[in-house]
Amino acid sequence: MISEIDKVHLKRCIELAEEALRNGDAPFGSVLVSGEGEVLFEDRNRISGGDNTRHPEFEIARWAAEHLNAADRKRAVVYTSGEHCSMCASAHALVGLGRIVYASSVIQLTAWKKEWGIQSGSLKGLSVTDVIHADVDGPDEILSKEVKKFLRKYHQK
Repeated sequence: MISEIDKVHLKRCIELAEEALRNGDAPFGSVLVSGEGEVLFEDRNRISGGDNTRHPEFEIARWAAEHLNAADRKRAVVYTSGEHCSMCASAHALVGLGRIVYASSVIQLTAWKKEWGIQSGSLKGLSVTDVIHADVDGPDEILSKEVKKFLRKYHQK
């Protein structure tokens, strides 16, 4: 269940996604929050330079591995504008991060791309729970509309 506190962090993810879009990157943003509710790290997609692994969820996993102990990683929550891809889900699990909350789902992304006549990418578009064992909440029906709007702009350029 997505709480009002969750929505505050998801809205920040949407802001980061919009920032990514303005900078020529795919519109995705993510925030890492401690078990005590402190924002620890945030990032946005940075793939426009040619490195398609520069997803914010992957950067969060890297940051957490370097800065948090195992117990703190397990209590941390990753908020993200879009459900983790299989690469990011794997990094999340391998580092031992906790709950995931996302604004838009892989199912939605797949449907939107089909609606817009866009071929799916090289990843299969699996749900995060098809890739890893995780405590997951999402999508948020209102915030996912913002993500869809940004993705449409990104794919129309």
